[in-house]
Amino acid sequence: MKKYRLITILAVVAVATFTFNSCTNDLNVTPLDKSVTTSNVTFTKSSGPYVEFLAKLYAGLATGGIQGGDAQVDITGYDGGSQAGYLRPLWNLQELPTDEAMCCWNDQTIQNFHLFTWTASDIFLEAFYERLYYQISVSTAFLQQTTAAQLTSRGVSKTLSDSITQFRAEARFIRALAYFNVLDMYRNGPLVNDDSPLGTATPPPYGTSQQIFSFIESELTACQTDLIAPSVGFSATAYGHASKAAAWALLSRLYLNANTYLGTSDPTYYTKCITNCNNIISAGYQLEPVYQNMFVSDNYKSKEMIFPIVFDGTQLTSWGGMMFLMSSMVNSDNQALIASPGAWGGNRATQEFVARFNPPTGAGYSITDDSRYTMLYTGFAHPSIDDNSQYKQGTPLLKYSEKNSAGVAPNPAPSFPDTDFPLFRLGEIYLNYAEAVLRGGTGGTTTQALAYVNALRDRAFPLGNGEITSTQLTLPFMLEERAREMFSEAIRRTDLVRFGKLTDANYLWQWKAGVKAGQGAPVFRNYYPLPNADLNANPNLKQNTGY
Repeated sequence: MKKYRLITILAVVAVATFTFNSCTNDLNVTPLDKSVTTSNVTFTKSSGPYVEFLAKLYAGLATGGIQGGDAQVDITGYDGGSQAGYLRPLWNLQELPTDEAMCCWNDQTIQNFHLFTWTASDIFLEAFYERLYYQISVSTAFLQQTTAAQLTSRGVSKTLSDSITQFRAEARFIRALAYFNVLDMYRNGPLVNDDSPLGTATPPPYGTSQQIFSFIESELTACQTDLIAPSVGFSATAYGHASKAAAWALLSRLYLNANTYLGTSDPTYYTKCITNCNNIISAGYQLEPVYQNMFVSDNYKSKEMIFPIVFDGTQLTSWGGMMFLMSSMVNSDNQALIASPGAWGGNRATQEFVARFNPPTGAGYSITDDSRYTMLYTGFAHPSIDDNSQYKQGTPLLKYSEKNSAGVAPNPAPSFPDTDFPLFRLGEIYLNYAEAVLRGGTGGTTTQALAYVNALRDRAFPLGNGEITSTQLTLPFMLEERAREMFSEAIRRTDLVRFGKLTDANYLWQWKAGVKAGQGAPVFRNYYPLPNADLNANPNLKQNTGY
């Protein structure tokens, strides 16, 4: 069991009566339990309530409710394991419409994502939208109740007030992260800030893509001042908390995709991406020497980790999150390979994704030389998905493991995983830098871009035969390398949209848009619809084109 401050805080929250009534149609975050409020009754001059509230914001990234599983979920009306959380829905919405993952379950509408047949009434789309606005609502409530005037009125000491300044910056980061997902997935939605009334029937105003983008940018820029300094490697007091580097990482992702979100072609966004990448790289983060060790149960030690979603199999349990990412890839045939606590079967990659690892003619290496390829399970010997109901067709992605970096499984085995999810890591930053340079950003060089890409490939190829030349460093190569380096990290859909490939009729994989050989899809499928339930509740909202 990992022992560090954030997990301890989360354990406190798990036993507290910290229940919220989430109704994001009107952003009502008034607790069901009247003894727990967002007023002076909760926030006093002692530190406990502020620490617990902050922990609740982080817990929302790892579990659907304070008890995990289906119990006491934050957003009512949704399954606590499969729908009400953050990481599992994020992964589903980012991976299932792509070549990286297809699910054989007959679980409500889950297969619609790979078939490109989702609608504005889809329960998975609605649940994730609700989770994002729950995170936004609760973060906003915390910020509204921790202003300087509020703290002074409660007699909060200067020492505690200084700590709360950092807490507020972390809350702003978490809110900006949720808004980034709104922008990336849905493009628009309600725009809530510190002045927005919560717990009222007044529907919040509509926010355009540009308005939401500007809000994220301003929040991440402003909160950096009060976030903790980058912490490279494990720190008992800093691990799991958003640092300045987490804000830089989110900004780098925001700027890399800015022209896609805004419908522009402004190269200055790529320059800003490079600036934030340089900030992170200068902070001293280092690539994990062995690629697989970035995704094992002691990955919290890694100097590559910038910002994780923290899991602990004893202190914090959830049927979503890492339990899902491990268990949905294995059954009894391959469960022992990653020591997964469960063996559910279901998710696997298409043959086109596996082909991304095939070297070009004359490359000087074979597919098995790439250590990343070894994390794909080929034991089913049926790479083609001819029948989507058959789990043993396709190739499971065994990226995450409950074994540690020495390859040892826990004994006794926990009921839930200990492995943390690397929401931001240095490997992505190297790729962001290189792509931004190729797209015309300044502040970086093609020489340095090549060096960063080859650093990743040197790690991936222990035999030392994976480096590319400057003529091979192209945008098409970058899309393929991002697939190899970042697979199953809940970013593939975003990459395909940025490169114009998600709906492209010339970029196909099995069962794309409902045809076994794959086919193109309407361009409006590059983003998701706003849920009908929220459109009906908030007349200020506008549905995305095509839905």
